[in-house]
Amino acid sequence: MSLLATQFAILILGVVFFLMGFNVLREYERAVIFRWGRLARGLIGGNGPGVVVIIPFIDKMVRVSLLTVTMDVPPQDVITKDNVSVKVNAVIYFRVVDVNGLTLTVEKAGEGGS
Repeated sequence: MSLLATQFAILILGVVFFLMGFNVLREYERAVIFRWGRLARGLIGGNGPGVVVIIPFIDKMVRVSLLTVTMDVPPQDVITKDNVSVKVNAVIYFRVVDVNGLTLTVEKAGEGGS
């Protein structure tokens, strides 16, 4: 009985390990996959969208959104050369063009600079 229970536990762990490698990315998401700390592609599905298969505990996947992000800049008072006080408002729009470049070169890219 003990041998059967051990085999069943190993089978369950194997199935869980296998299923941990499946990730579903939405149409507006891409994946950046690091294998042993180096840039890699998914085993199946590349870098998205759709199903991306990675090796659990070896690969690390970072999800990056391709949606346009808006940030409101607080109003600022500015004095021009001719001593006129002006209040300036701004809105910043940014979107990701190169997913790998964003993840590899920008620190805390997902926070949007806030």
